Order: sequence, then C-alpha cells, then structure tokens
Amino acid sequence: MKIMKFGGTSVGKPERMHHIAGLVTKQTEPTIVVLSALSGTTNALVEIGDLIAKGDRAVAKQAIDKLEAHYQDFILSLLNKPEAVEKAKAMIAEHFEFLTIILKISFSEALSKDILAQGELLSTKLFCIYLEEQGIHHALLPALEFMTIDVNDEPQIGSIKVKLTQLLQQHAGKKFFVTQGYICRNARGEVDNLKRGGSDYTASLVAAAINASVCEIWTDIDGMHNNDPRMVKKTMPIEQLSFDEAAELAYFGAKILHPASIWPAQTYKIPVRLLNTMQPEARGTLIIEEAGSVGVKAVAAKDNITAIRIKSSRMLLAYGFLRKIFEVFEKYKTPIDMIATSEVAVSLTIDNPANLKNILKELEPFGTVEIDENQTIISVVGNEISQTSNIIKKLFESIVNIPVRMVAYGGSPHNISLLVPAAFKTQILQQLNKGMFGLQ
Repeated sequence: MKIMKFGGTSVGKPERMHHIAGLVTKQTEPTIVVLSALSGTTNALVEIGDLIAKGDRAVAKQAIDKLEAHYQDFILSLLNKPEAVEKAKAMIAEHFEFLTIILKISFSEALSKDILAQGELLSTKLFCIYLEEQGIHHALLPALEFMTIDVNDEPQIGSIKVKLTQLLQQHAGKKFFVTQGYICRNARGEVDNLKRGGSDYTASLVAAAINASVCEIWTDIDGMHNNDPRMVKKTMPIEQLSFDEAAELAYFGAKILHPASIWPAQTYKIPVRLLNTMQPEARGTLIIEEAGSVGVKAVAAKDNITAIRIKSSRMLLAYGFLRKIFEVFEKYKTPIDMIATSEVAVSLTIDNPANLKNILKELEPFGTVEIDENQTIISVVGNEISQTSNIIKKLFESIVNIPVRMVAYGGSPHNISLLVPAAFKTQILQQLNKGMFGLQ
C-alpha cells in the first residue's frame, strides 16, 4: 500500500481535483490519499477565528459567507450530475452552519481548533463526492478516528497503527482510501491539529503506521530544489537526498516539506518521494537512507530569526554557565537553532519570539544581553560536507561582501549555517547559487 499526499494548491481548483483523481486511479497498488484543505481555506479560517476572538462577529459572519460562496461556486465546476451537486451543497451548508453557530458561543482555544478542522473535512468530502460521481470505489477514513496526539502534542504512533488497521479492515476489498491531513484528536479527545504544514506529517505518520511501500508528497514543484526558486532565477531539482539531509533542509526553511514529516518515515524506513502534481512525469526527489552522493546539494533560508548574545566575564573558566542559560529557554519551551561560544560570551538564535520578553528578563542576571532581530539563517546542506575539501573556501569566497553574524559548523556533518541580516537574504542566496552550484 502507498500514500499519496496532495497539498492545498493541488486541490485548490476543480480541474486540479479532477487531475489528482486521475493520478490516483492509475495506481496499481492500494492507495491512501491524504488531502490538505483547498488553498486559501486555512488562512480564511484563521481570520474567522481571530475575528470571533476579538468579538467582531458581524465581520466574522461576512468572512464565513464569503468562504461559503467560494465553495458553492467550486462544486459547480467540480461536479456534473445534479444529485452529486445537491449532495455537495447540503454537505457544505452543514459545515458552514456549524461555523455560523460558533458565532453565538464563547470563544476558546478548543473552539479555534474546531474552526481550523473544517478545511480538511470539506476538501476530503468534496473529493469523495467527486469519486462517487465518477463511479470510483473508495472509502473515507476519518482522521479524527485514528490520528491522535498525547499530552505533549506528540503523535501516538502505536495507537494510530491499531486504529487505522481496524478501519482498513472494515473496508476489505477496496483499493482507494481518502483521509484528512493536519487534523487529529488530542489527549482530551478534543479536535486538534498537527500545526501548519501538518498534512505532510499526517502522510508520514500514516505511511509509518501501515508500513507503506512509499510516501508520495505531491506539490506544485518538481521535487526539492537546490535553492529557493522564488528568490533565485535558475535552480535545479535534487534527484536523491538522505533522510538526514532532507530533515536539515526542511527544518532550515525548505518550504516544500514540513520539518516534522521526516522522522516517522526515517524511523520506519519508508521511502519518500516529492513529486509535481502539474508535471507527474517529472522524476522529483527521492528521500531514503542513502545520500547517493557526497558534497553540497542545496541551500535553504529560515526567516524571522532573533539572535541573542549574553556577555559575561563569569563565563571564564566556569562550569554550569551554559546549563543555566539553556534552562531559561527550556522553561519557556523555546528551541534554539544556532549557538556559538567564546571565553566570555555566548550567542544563540531562536525562531519563536513569543516569550522573548520573559527570556531576556531571566537572562539579565547572567551578564549583558543584546538582541538582533530580523535575522535569517542560511543553511548549506549536503552529505559529509564537513569532510569535503574546498567547501569552506568556496562558501566564504561566495559571500565576501555579506555581513555574517554567526557561523555554525561541525555540529552536523551535513550542514553549515550562517546567520545574516534578513535584508541580505536574496543577495546571499543568489551568490551561493553561483559560487556553490555554478548557476546564475
């Protein structure tokens, strides 16, 4: 059995939903299709939730009506048979009636999760109605019946495996299945989610739970590229990556893949393929245990980084100093991306400034604290690049005119990271494209 995950752009238009139905029905082995919400829907639902939270219920109702009108127009191009259209209209009306009822209820975080879940519920039900209209035998596997997370928001892979296997057994003999990405239930049994980009995570978890032959992630680009196509004119797809390389790229900014989606596939040794819905014949990128080659493969950029420097003479010859620093970040559940130390200072970066004010206050007793906001981490990723000759020379010759705030080298054999002011992001990506890959 294989997994095919399609993102919001892949299902964002009726003709694209027709197209993915064609891709799915060409498969020769049983297939579970994981769908995101239609493009733009999650953003619209976030806006609706924010408006309700602020008490702007009249404006929220306008936003709900606008989104419902979009879906009602969508089905007129998606479906042909009157009975299918009527079934879809009734289903859409039911979900938007739910959103309207929420306007009369006191807002809460749990309610916010219910609102966000509507996008995936709508997309999968619409897709199933289309499959039914086309006479394609299938079954809907509701994600809320098997996808669960614990009190630490970690997926319960054992429970997922048992529940999903039981669901599949109820539909013995069927070849195609559809489920929702992103949504799940938490330890309290409430509707929750795997955070933005979580549909990739769902696909990887499902693949691990059923020991799939492959987990295919279908997007609007032909695999992982060596650089950001939005910033650099000439880029090229990467034919093969190791799980470690892919994880580094996803974590440090490659938008095509959700960072958390690597570990389930890696743990259970499930191959991952990144493919292009619009160009299904393109080879895309294969992610497996083996890297396939040595050297630099790609550059990624992670935005909205804050750099923090703690300077103190107490660091000199002191033990336990770094532990105390890290405990502050642990207390506020704020991960650290990069770190560099000297005899009297430590510099580090974070990508979540939600608790920055509290963190800075608790760091003050340790010494002088300075911050630099609006920074970007540029990561050069490849197999064993720390042992590859001339990599460092080529890297720094490519960026001689860029002010580099920090360098992280040696922590991973697959990654060299640079911290630069965000204003230099495009320039450094373009220069690295030329200096490291010979592309411009």
